[in-house]
Amino acid sequence: MGQALCCVQVDQSTVAIKETFGKFDEILQPGCHFLPWCLGSQISGYLSLRVQQLDVRCETKTKDNVFVTVVASIQYRALADSASDAFYKLSNTREQIQAYVFDVIRASVPKLELDATFEQKNDIARAVEEELAKAMSNYGYEIVQTLIVDIEPDVHVKRAMNEINAAARMRLAANEKAEAEKILQIKRAEGEAESKYLSGLGIARQRQAIVDGLRDSVLAFSANVSGTTPKDVMDMVLVTQYFDTMKEIGASSKSSAVFIPHGPGAVRDVASQIRDGLLQGSSSLI
Repeated sequence: MGQALCCVQVDQSTVAIKETFGKFDEILQPGCHFLPWCLGSQISGYLSLRVQQLDVRCETKTKDNVFVTVVASIQYRALADSASDAFYKLSNTREQIQAYVFDVIRASVPKLELDATFEQKNDIARAVEEELAKAMSNYGYEIVQTLIVDIEPDVHVKRAMNEINAAARMRLAANEKAEAEKILQIKRAEGEAESKYLSGLGIARQRQAIVDGLRDSVLAFSANVSGTTPKDVMDMVLVTQYFDTMKEIGASSKSSAVFIPHGPGAVRDVASQIRDGLLQGSSSLI
């Protein structure tokens, strides 16, 4: 109906390319325009001024010979002032932008190792944007923004990287566990040393108390019973303790029999041995 009335409507964010007898005439802005088709005027096409997005997947190789797939997102739009260039100079805008992206990525990534590629993806995006902006400005397009949205190494490389990371964390955990065990062993050894030291002090004090008690008993018995010497009293006390010890052994031991020498000579030898042992213990404490 609009063509029959020689009128044409151009939508918002869109421009129309007007030709007269096949030759470019003017750019029609959004709105309603008079188009005398009978005089050779016609609409050759429409051009959107909206921001468009193109996702490009480019496979390339890093400096350390790892194949990666770089995913770049290009946001671009046609310029209203250069709409004729954007409409006439490029036959396939998306494929031509993709070709420029391939060229820049395959020139930049091979200079970097895999780890550096992840770290410097913003630099790669900036290089792609600068190259595209310089090239596409001649064709009436503006590069709004360029993003490197993903870098995908080969699946085997990703698995190897995860294993390396896991091994490093396990090694760190093993070191921390070893340090903890070392501290526990040191503390345990210090505790045992302190315990043995205190036990030795207790035994020494016990022996000193026994010797002091025996000495006081012998002196008191000699003073109260005439005709006895300290040696006689000491022998009697030691023999009494000896038989008390044998009695406790027989009562608490799991054995049914204990063999000990018996007789006057044996008792005298036992007393002599006990006395010598106590005297040696007393001299060592002194």
